[in-house]
Amino acid sequence: MQGKGFIRFLFYALLVVCLLQYLFMIPTRNVEKKAERYAISQTADITNEIERNQRVRELTSSYLDSMSTSTIFSIPGLKDYTYDELKQQNLALGLDLKGGQSVYLQVNTRDLVHQLTSSRSGVRTKDQTFITALDNAQEAMKNSQSDFVSLFSSEFRKIADGKKLARFFMPNEVMNEKINANSSDGEVERVLRSMADDVVRLTFNRLKQRIDKLGVTQPNVSLDESRDIILVELPGIDNPERARNFLQASAALEFWNVYRISDPGVLNGFRQADDLLLVESQANQEAQGDSLGNNVELQGPLLSMLQLNDASAGLGMSQVVMGTVDRNERDELMALLQREDVRALFPTNGKFLYSAKPIVNPQTGEFTRNYELYFIRTQPGTAQAPLEGDVVTNASQAPDPMSGQIQVTLSMNSQGAKKWAEMTTIAAQDQNRPIAIALDDEVVTAPNVNGAITGGVSSITGNFTVAEAQDLASILEVGKLPAKVDIIQESNVGPSLGKSNINKSFRSFVIGLLAVLAFMVFYYGGGGIVSIIALIANIFFIMGTLASFGTVLTLPGIAGLLLTIGMAVDANVIIYERIREELRAGKTTLQAIQDGFKNSYSAIIDANVTTILVAIILAYFGLGPIKGFAVVLIIGVLMSLFTAVMLGRLMIDWWTQTRGREISFWTPASKNAFSNLNIDWIGKRKIAYGISLTIITLGLISMGMRGFDLGVDFKGGYSYNVEFADGINVDRTELGQALAATFGDVPTIKAVDASNTYNIVTDYLIDDTSDDVADRVMEALHGGISTMQGSAIDLEVFKSTDDVGSTHVTSSSKVGPTIADDIKSKSAFAGVYALLAIFLYIFLRFNKWQFSLGAVAALFHDSLLVLGLFSILWGILPISLEIDQVFIAALLTVIGYSINDTVVVFDRIREYLGIYTNKSTDEVLNMAINSTFSRTVITSVTTLFVVFILLVFGGGSIKGFAFALLVGVIVGTYSSIFVATPIVRDFSKDLKMRQAAQAKKKRFSKALNAQ
Repeated sequence: MQGKGFIRFLFYALLVVCLLQYLFMIPTRNVEKKAERYAISQTADITNEIERNQRVRELTSSYLDSMSTSTIFSIPGLKDYTYDELKQQNLALGLDLKGGQSVYLQVNTRDLVHQLTSSRSGVRTKDQTFITALDNAQEAMKNSQSDFVSLFSSEFRKIADGKKLARFFMPNEVMNEKINANSSDGEVERVLRSMADDVVRLTFNRLKQRIDKLGVTQPNVSLDESRDIILVELPGIDNPERARNFLQASAALEFWNVYRISDPGVLNGFRQADDLLLVESQANQEAQGDSLGNNVELQGPLLSMLQLNDASAGLGMSQVVMGTVDRNERDELMALLQREDVRALFPTNGKFLYSAKPIVNPQTGEFTRNYELYFIRTQPGTAQAPLEGDVVTNASQAPDPMSGQIQVTLSMNSQGAKKWAEMTTIAAQDQNRPIAIALDDEVVTAPNVNGAITGGVSSITGNFTVAEAQDLASILEVGKLPAKVDIIQESNVGPSLGKSNINKSFRSFVIGLLAVLAFMVFYYGGGGIVSIIALIANIFFIMGTLASFGTVLTLPGIAGLLLTIGMAVDANVIIYERIREELRAGKTTLQAIQDGFKNSYSAIIDANVTTILVAIILAYFGLGPIKGFAVVLIIGVLMSLFTAVMLGRLMIDWWTQTRGREISFWTPASKNAFSNLNIDWIGKRKIAYGISLTIITLGLISMGMRGFDLGVDFKGGYSYNVEFADGINVDRTELGQALAATFGDVPTIKAVDASNTYNIVTDYLIDDTSDDVADRVMEALHGGISTMQGSAIDLEVFKSTDDVGSTHVTSSSKVGPTIADDIKSKSAFAGVYALLAIFLYIFLRFNKWQFSLGAVAALFHDSLLVLGLFSILWGILPISLEIDQVFIAALLTVIGYSINDTVVVFDRIREYLGIYTNKSTDEVLNMAINSTFSRTVITSVTTLFVVFILLVFGGGSIKGFAFALLVGVIVGTYSSIFVATPIVRDFSKDLKMRQAAQAKKKRFSKALNAQ
């Protein structure tokens, strides 16, 4: 074996790197244990379990944050490591194993493009052609892979009717520097796309800065620039609402002068507007033929929603509060106040804003349903606030030393300090008029100004909790986002569910590993022991390599690791089966080992390259956990090649040559297994064609009639796993009816393998983009389940992902229509490109399109069979057979496994065609299949060990994946014999003649060169 020195060097280098990675885990884990012990000791007196668990996590995070820059480990003479640096070197656990939140954010380019049409006064264009193009582009985004600017430009050209894009952007100061009135639509499009790209990147960087201040351990933030999508993964986050607000807040901080209800024209403006709307309402009723009779309305639609803060109301509020409105009527009231005829009744320089939070009941201290309405005093000719958040240089939170109320303290630069002093001086002189402080167009607070505030330091109060104040301070310190971001997909996993997934995954891993190891020793004897050592080294190197790359290990990633174990022995099996053939041919052990390895390399390389090709495509097109699965598979295949082929050869040579010992590659029970096999596989191909055609036809019929059980990934919607309390017997029909009352229709309900847990999927409000939509869907779910259960469940308990002994949500996810379409499109592309890559590789390796056709036909065959069975059996088998991202990963893995098996047979066909020139094509094909049959069966058996264990012992979310692999391994083995090879034969009747001619040509060339 050449290059033994290099292989030893590579082995020792990998060993050192991986040992260092494992060494990093020890001090990291010690600090985390201290943090946990500290948090638990500080919360021993808290009796409420939910509150205690939340406080434990906050204190743990705070402790770890305090240690983030402290040196906790040193390599003498080389480097000192802080906790943060060591944590980055550790293998991170994904959300499905650790719990936490995953969010896909899409930068709202529509709003950005519309904003760029703003004039100096802040008024955006209302041109209907422009607005229609924006709306059409937004709708097209749901079913397109193009960026918004390209779609908008295309939609505008369709309906422009001679209008030029440039005219809409000319009043804007930013655009005036880049275009002029004569700029073509193409030039405007390029400028818009460039600006949109810059804004997306800036938004991404600002979000990363924010998240760094959130105190989350090992967050993952990545950007998909082609779709303006930002992926944020926050392990350990247990408060989705807080994280959602933290990520979406634009942080546009503004300081405004405000009107009082007693100012001229304000109170009368509301009453006149109400009278106007009342007359309009009565006229509409008369026009519709309704008789008013004696039922004369005394109050119009405006004041029926708004309770004015006048003397008669006795609300006891500040004079800058115009009145209060119920939260469900805010949108309707604001729509009325923004009507041009209504707006004309109020002072010209002003706009209406709501309070950020509802009013607090002074008796109970709890929030009510009512929000305050403010009338902000704007500056003539501009919509810009007198003072904005860009002057803030520092922000922090702390209790007010006098009142104890949580406040956020701001420090401003010199320009901001000067302007703030001017504003507060004028306000103090005007009878201590309050100044409103707004964040993202919501008034946080409007305190009275009793005197000029100089020095640029001031405080904001607004009934903040400690967490809210911390978040606000962090957001303001980083600065506002340059564009609005919308949540298009969200997943939340509770820590208890993550712990359960870890336990099940570890159990599956151990059982699968032991099963494979036992079989290898039973079948290959001494060679099996070598493969065990190689396999253990393989796992050691895979985990160390994943940690060094900063890979996030997810549940599909563990499935990939388990699958790698099953497939890692494939190289050993190919080599050992070839060695056994050489031994049966009468060669010595040393010669058989040398020839066995040499003659196996081609098949091993072909088999693993095709698997890596599929994994690379999966990594490119996959999202989140699926990308992690692909990375694990790629690293697993590469490490398997190193440990099985190179390290295994070193161990065998050391034992047989250096030590001079014998080694066996069979046991008495397996010595003659599959030897002298002589089956006419090719002669039975038509029977196999008939069987395959029948099953595929049934599958296609089922696909057309029943369709598939599409997961939320593909159809969009909200998905919740709800664990019901012990003693509650759930009737799915009754549950569906109760939820239909709140959702509007019956959701999809499935039993989950966890005790008394059900998965509920609904498309209720899925197209609603308002900020509080996730909370409203959760409240509807809570209301329906409370009705079904017959007793009210505390909403906070219900939303808690901790195991609290009561009915609660253990995990949830949201997939919007845009991301659902993305997933479907990328899944289709992944499948097509995988097949194309395999076709080209096989063509290059075997120099005949017939081999490529046979391989791809077998893959189509396998895919259709798996899809057909998923269509036929969903709702029948007691496991989830959803078509989702995880299923696509399984299907592509089946493709990789199937082609792996097929190329081994093809490689032997190519070899035998050059050797047995006197035999017919059918004889050579049968000999090739028979000689590789032992490898095919044994590899399938070892892989099936692992897959079956996944199916039995894995978590509910991985059982569909395991079933797809179980079916795929079986049909992949079948197709390599009965589909791929027969198709090569049927489309290449002169295969033997061509191969003989090529062999003759090579011999002639050699003879000619010899002369």
